[in-house]
Amino acid sequence: MYVVIMGGGKVGFNLASFLISDGHDVTLIESNESLCNNIASELDALVIFGNGTDIKTLEEANIKDADVFVAATGHDESNLMACVLVKEYNVPKIIARVNDHNHEAAYKKIGVDAVISPELTAASYLEKLIIRPTIADLVVLGKGDAELLDFTVDYKKTIGKKVSDLSPTDDFIIVAIYEKGKIVIPKPDMILKEGMKVTVLVKTKFAQKVLKRFTKL
Repeated sequence: MYVVIMGGGKVGFNLASFLISDGHDVTLIESNESLCNNIASELDALVIFGNGTDIKTLEEANIKDADVFVAATGHDESNLMACVLVKEYNVPKIIARVNDHNHEAAYKKIGVDAVISPELTAASYLEKLIIRPTIADLVVLGKGDAELLDFTVDYKKTIGKKVSDLSPTDDFIIVAIYEKGKIVIPKPDMILKEGMKVTVLVKTKFAQKVLKRFTKL
């Protein structure tokens, strides 16, 4: 996966580090030259001195080939403008950091896929949004030791299965099922039907294993 990140502050730098360690290709754009040079010496990635609100800089980052763009600076105006420009390149997934909740509607209006507030801008949270795109919703609990994942039942490994067939271990547990908009507390003999939404509580270290049970990954 190829990810372009705008902003080399704590969030952007740590996010890039996580993604690189997971084997993803990353380009980071930073407008502070000194910080840019420091980052370039520490990351195994292309680091560009420039601004993501500039088309030439985006094209230098090969934005047209990006799978994900993340606007992670501390400036809402810059993040929003960059997202508007990136939309023109049909990047499949765009994520933006928002510092003022009053600006959140503007991001959603232009079609940003995920808007993250400062309270949730831990790089590990952003990484999960990037590398687990099939999950409808994701919440990180506590210190990141556990996660609540929402799946839609649309995979042959889950359709027609009993709850007890899918969560026989201590790695995860199905905590809720939504059918026709109503929440149902799951029972062991309940059959999962296509279109149902399932909420799973999983230990973070087993998240990838659980993904394989519920999705086509």
